[in-house]
Amino acid sequence: MNKTMNKTMNTTNNIMNKTMNKTMNNTINNITNNTKNNTIQYGMPTLIENKTLEENAALCSSLGLKFVELNMNFPEYQVDKLENITYLTDVANKEHIYYTIHLDENLNIADFNKLVTDAYLETVQRSIEVAKKLLFLRDKYGDATQPLTLNMHMNHGIYITLPDRKVLMYDRDFDTYMKKFAEFRNKCEEWIGDSDIKIVIENTDGFKDYEKKAIKFLLESKEFGLTWDVGHSKAIHEIDVPFIKENQKYLSHFHIHDASEVPPRNHLALGDGELDIVERLKLAKERNARCVLETKTIEALKQSVKWLDNKGIF
Repeated sequence: MNKTMNKTMNTTNNIMNKTMNKTMNNTINNITNNTKNNTIQYGMPTLIENKTLEENAALCSSLGLKFVELNMNFPEYQVDKLENITYLTDVANKEHIYYTIHLDENLNIADFNKLVTDAYLETVQRSIEVAKKLLFLRDKYGDATQPLTLNMHMNHGIYITLPDRKVLMYDRDFDTYMKKFAEFRNKCEEWIGDSDIKIVIENTDGFKDYEKKAIKFLLESKEFGLTWDVGHSKAIHEIDVPFIKENQKYLSHFHIHDASEVPPRNHLALGDGELDIVERLKLAKERNARCVLETKTIEALKQSVKWLDNKGIF
C-alpha cells in the first residue's frame, strides 16, 4: 500500500512540476515578448556622407540602432544592386542589423505613359522579392511582430497652369488615376502573397485630395499601411495630421526628425526644432511601429541618438 501511495504521490508531483514549469515558461515568454513589443526599433536612413553600405551598417551598429533604410534614390541601392542578397546579408550579419527599403521617390505608378508605369511596377515587384529574401534578418536582429516595410511616396503628377489656376492632371483624369491604383494594389497583393511585408505610404508636402482617395483605397488591403514623417508634417503646418490621425490604425512606420514651421525646416537633429518628439514616439510605440531617425548628416544622427538616450527612451 505504501509503495502504491508513494508511486501515486510521485506521479502527482511530476505532473505538478511539469505544469508549473510550463506555466512559468509561458509567463517568461509572455514577459519577454511584451518587453520586446514595447521597445521601439530605431534605425537610420542611408546617409550621403557614407559612400558604402559597409559604412552605413557600421555606423548603425556603433550607435546601437537596429536597421538601415536602404534608399533607392541612390545609385548604389538600385534594385539590381539590392538583388545581391549575399552581399547585403554578409554586411548585416557582420554588424548584427537588418534592412528596410525606401522606394525611389520618383516612383509614379499612375503615369499616363504605360512604358513608364511598367518600369516602376517592375521595380516594385523586384523590390518586394528582395524584401522577402531579407525577412530572415528582421527575425534574427529585429522584431518579428513588425512587418518588413517598403516606404513609398505619392507622386503628385504634372499640372497645367491657366491664367487663374493650376489644373492637376490626376485630379482632372481621376478615373484613369484610380484604375492605375487598382492595378497597382492587385499586383502588390499578388507579389507579396502571404509574406510579412507591407508597403507604407509616407506624407511629404501635403496630400492632394485625389491622393487621399487613392490612399484610402490602398489601405483597404492589408499589404498597405502608412508612414508618418513627423518632420514633413510639421514643416507644412501639420496640414496632413488630421488625415493621418483619422487613419492612425494603419500606421506601421515613422520617420522621426525635428522640424519647425517658421521658417519651414525639417530633417533637424532631435531637440533642434519645435516638435513634441516624445508625444510622436508615444504613438509609434502604441502602433508597434519602427522609427527611422531621418536626419541627413552623421553628426545630426549622433546628436539625435544622444537626445533619445538622455530622455531615457532609447
